[in-house]
Amino acid sequence: MKRRIVCFGDSNTWGFNARTMERFPEGVRWTSLLAGMLGDEFQVIEEGLSGRTSVVDDPLFEGLNGYTYIHPCLMSHAPLELVIIMLGTNDTKERFHLTSYNIAQGIARLSLKVKNTPAAPKGGFPKVLVIAPPPIEKGYYDTEVSQSMGRECDLKSEEMSKYLMELLEIQGTEFIDTNGFVSMNKIDFMHLDEEGHKLLSHLVFNKIKSILLC
Repeated sequence: MKRRIVCFGDSNTWGFNARTMERFPEGVRWTSLLAGMLGDEFQVIEEGLSGRTSVVDDPLFEGLNGYTYIHPCLMSHAPLELVIIMLGTNDTKERFHLTSYNIAQGIARLSLKVKNTPAAPKGGFPKVLVIAPPPIEKGYYDTEVSQSMGRECDLKSEEMSKYLMELLEIQGTEFIDTNGFVSMNKIDFMHLDEEGHKLLSHLVFNKIKSILLC
């Protein structure tokens, strides 16, 4: 059996293309680029859902709480060696009333749940890699997405990664901070473009080499 990796995220894992409002094809999405770099020994499983949060129920849309879905998701894909979590962008929405620290707490809580889910080979627990997504850029407020997102999403997403790094260090969980390495697009300022997907795939691949291929 191939060594299996689940990528658990939101629209930036699903591959939302803000220019066309559709999905980037394979060969563009960071998950499929990662699969190509890892080779035939690995299987990369895409579990991206637009609008997904780490631990919050959205009053406007169904089924977006990552915390309530993660256990059956991982058990259905078992056995797994690694679970990659990239969430936090949607948690910044004004209607959730979360601080940047609260958002980091939710992602850290989700990470702990994964680390205690017996989805690895022989009933063990998978390794976990958490990615802090690129911050939402302030230009989002001049686009249509601001009506749904609300205020100060850029500030919360910018601050979140430092708190997340501190909380994950306590857990002993692997972490990537994309801030300064990968940027959002210049259309809605909260989704990756083709270059962003490419840069992210290389960051993740290099990290996986130290986790699974060393």
